Amino acid sequence: MKHWFLLLCIICVKSYAQSTDSIPAQVNTQETDNKIAFSSDLRALRPIAGAPSPFYSYFWEFGDGTFSFEKTPLHVYSDTGNYEIRLYATNNYDDGKPPPTRPRPVRIKNKSFADAATPSGFFKGGGAIEMKVNRMPRAGEEMVLLIGYRQQAVTGGSLMLLYNDKDFKQDNFAWQEVRAHHQEREIPADSMWAYMQEQPLNMPLLLAKNGPADEDVITNPLRNQQVKTMVMDQMQQFRKNHVWRMEKIQPGAEQFMFVSLQTTPEMVKDTNAVVNLTALFIPDDPSAEPEQYVLELPIVASHDPNRMIMRNRHMNYRFTGKKRTLTYKIQFQNTGTGPASKVDVGIRIPDVLDGGSVDLVEIQPKCIPCAKAYEHQSCVDTVRTKDSVHFVLRNIYLPGMQQDGVHDEDSTKGFIKYTIHFSRKPAKQPFTSRAAIVFDHNEPVVTNRSTARFIPGISPGIIMGYTSRLGTSGSWKTGDKGLTIGASLSPYAPHHQYLQLELYASAFNEYTQYLGRREGGDTVINDTGYKVRYRDKYENVRIVTIEAVPLQFRYNLNSWIGVGVGMMANVNLSSRVKHTLNTVAENANGGNATLLTGELDSKQSWFTEYNPGFFGDLQLGRVRTGPAVGIRYQYYTNPAQQRIYMYATWRL
Repeated sequence: MKHWFLLLCIICVKSYAQSTDSIPAQVNTQETDNKIAFSSDLRALRPIAGAPSPFYSYFWEFGDGTFSFEKTPLHVYSDTGNYEIRLYATNNYDDGKPPPTRPRPVRIKNKSFADAATPSGFFKGGGAIEMKVNRMPRAGEEMVLLIGYRQQAVTGGSLMLLYNDKDFKQDNFAWQEVRAHHQEREIPADSMWAYMQEQPLNMPLLLAKNGPADEDVITNPLRNQQVKTMVMDQMQQFRKNHVWRMEKIQPGAEQFMFVSLQTTPEMVKDTNAVVNLTALFIPDDPSAEPEQYVLELPIVASHDPNRMIMRNRHMNYRFTGKKRTLTYKIQFQNTGTGPASKVDVGIRIPDVLDGGSVDLVEIQPKCIPCAKAYEHQSCVDTVRTKDSVHFVLRNIYLPGMQQDGVHDEDSTKGFIKYTIHFSRKPAKQPFTSRAAIVFDHNEPVVTNRSTARFIPGISPGIIMGYTSRLGTSGSWKTGDKGLTIGASLSPYAPHHQYLQLELYASAFNEYTQYLGRREGGDTVINDTGYKVRYRDKYENVRIVTIEAVPLQFRYNLNSWIGVGVGMMANVNLSSRVKHTLNTVAENANGGNATLLTGELDSKQSWFTEYNPGFFGDLQLGRVRTGPAVGIRYQYYTNPAQQRIYMYATWRL
């Protein structure tokens, strides 16, 4: 009875959690002329055991092309009209789903003659385009991509968004809609070439990535063709794209578009990987530089601002050695109510990596090494131990997200980016790292596990061997022989267990068997009489076969010994049966005995037999990759027969 009661309680709790997850975010407004103060009512957060206290982060769309990341923003509308407000609240450290978003209409009746507030701090670099998202992509959730554009050229241009990079087998995003407020219009990708003006000769073409270029990346007087080539190269890396025309923008003005993308359920299969969204801006003015902005987004299983990311964490084992460089990035955010002056990022180093090779590449907030800093200057210490490394940021000011007066969420964030090498040629096994982040003297915040895996790869192989059939009594059958050559296909350099396919074609499989003897008799050959002592009849069978091993499980005990079991099927492509008669006779008039051999008949058949079977074998040598020898016991069922197969193989 207790078990049924406990099960009923679990079902009720789960049903309640699911029902509260469907409660949409309620938007509250307090209007004063054309000013509106926004607030919200959201479902109660549900803490995750062992995680920091849950909290909401906010992203507001005001319906006029402006936005805010504040909890309770105040917005001034510059014109009268009807506007739709959207609130996207993200539940951090919560075990449920984000509250659904429902547009809330508002009507502005009074026109303001004062300038409306312009979003500040969005553009971190000096370029014309930047992008930001309201939350990290999580399977099954809506994500809003904020595309910002500011006019720096005399004329407009074309803006292309590329998504669903081909590094992933499935699409990570499904397009929902775009909300534009400044007469941006979507055009086909191949139509944007018509808007490009001709470039004067000898004018260099610059490709700026995430801001103005520091040096010439491409130099060619034929600008239009080269721009087209650059864009086509980028398009080859993605499955989907959208293009908009940006026209009639005042110099220095900032404009924003809001793109809703639905993360697909398949995204959850590769959490902790990194997806890319790329924006390209191609100005019509030939004197202006094309720009590229790449936004890297880690796929998450839960919303946690403190996380560890590894670039290119699916590695090709064939090309992985001790000198390979791995790049890690640890993101952190002060979610507290006050600033942090010290952040200690401790990282566990897997056994296969060399902690002594750690090299700090980039850090935010920017700091110099403490060994070069004066007293109380912001700096970073690198402390190494046997199995870990600590990056300690000292004398910094990292605001808390819930701190009074903090309106820029990005100012509460930081990151550590470092490289590291392998300590040796690794085994072909996944390895994991994670970090613990301590803000001042608070409890450590433990990040996700960042797991690196090796791509299985393909290892073709060649096999040559000799097979012999065992007689029913267990002895070798006289005259049975067979030479085979085949090919195998398996993962490259498997560590322990793996599957392998094999296909063989026999050069020949031939045997001769004795059918019986008949004694006595007379015969005439070439008008000469002979007295027959005896006649021996033989049957010679020659078979060309193809043999397949569709299922084989193998296990490498170490680098030098491997075992395997599997199923096989033997199909006779052709079979030739020839009967011969060996006659021993002597001349009727006397004389020595003579051996006379003659062919009685011969028959050729095709696809005569299908014979399934099982086997087990043992290999010695470089069983993961390279040369090896093996012996295999084979048992066929139709007809029943036993064989021993000795072979040599080489996996490439």
